[in-house]
Amino acid sequence: MQKNKIVQLLRYIITFSVVTIAIVLGMKLWQNYVDSPWTRDGRVRADITLIAPDVSGMISKVYVKDNQYVKKDDKLFEIDKKRFEANLQRAQSIVQIKKANYLMKKAEYDKRIKGDDSIIPKDVKDDAKYNLLMAKEELNEALSKLDITKLDLQRATVYAPTSGWINNLLLKKGDFIQKGQSHISMLNENSFWVYGYFEEHKLTKIKIGDKAIMNPLGTDLTIKGHVQSIATGITDRDNKIGKGLLANVNPSFTWVRLAQRIPVRIAIDEIPKGYTLRAGTTCTIEINNNF
Repeated sequence: MQKNKIVQLLRYIITFSVVTIAIVLGMKLWQNYVDSPWTRDGRVRADITLIAPDVSGMISKVYVKDNQYVKKDDKLFEIDKKRFEANLQRAQSIVQIKKANYLMKKAEYDKRIKGDDSIIPKDVKDDAKYNLLMAKEELNEALSKLDITKLDLQRATVYAPTSGWINNLLLKKGDFIQKGQSHISMLNENSFWVYGYFEEHKLTKIKIGDKAIMNPLGTDLTIKGHVQSIATGITDRDNKIGKGLLANVNPSFTWVRLAQRIPVRIAIDEIPKGYTLRAGTTCTIEINNNF
């Protein structure tokens, strides 16, 4: 009988101990979940260069393919050069004409300026000087236009401004493109970083320079980095402008207020060998200087 009581007491003690330990661990895990600086809302970002031609025309050649890696100064595409070559020849001919005219006006001016004042009136000399200046200005203008036509011809071929990956290429031979309109985007190499959106009450535990580990979604890989900067503001969706530029305040107030998420920029220090970062993918981020 006594033995049964002892066994029953031990069962109670063990059950109580297990429940107590479970409660304590649960509270610790909940506290860690609520207060620790980590988030599952991390996004891989990269600097994107939008490439636009400096001249308009029809595409004659496309040298790259979608998602291709290119190095700086590699050819991307080429605009038909026939019109630019014709403009260049015309500009060169005009320069030759303006140059000949300038030399003629200069010779005329030299002849007039050396003449005897009693024979050649002053207004004739002034006209010769004016004609020389005008001829020089016309020559300079023609030379400037020649430089522009040369530049247009050079810029008919578009080169990669940096090393990286071609993204979402839709350009093809025969397309007509306008000057200044972007038609190719590039993800710049070595420009990847991560934006972590942390709840506002966790920011007190995050400092610039803190170490961070990131786990890409669906993998067991670890990317190392550090906190580079913390955003100083986000958009207030409730701060709407009403009539007369006055604040349009919502009179209702919900009891449950969700914590705002503040962007924290994470610089990437170390990437697992063989893993390729892709802009727009998600990851889990944890801030901890004990890594």
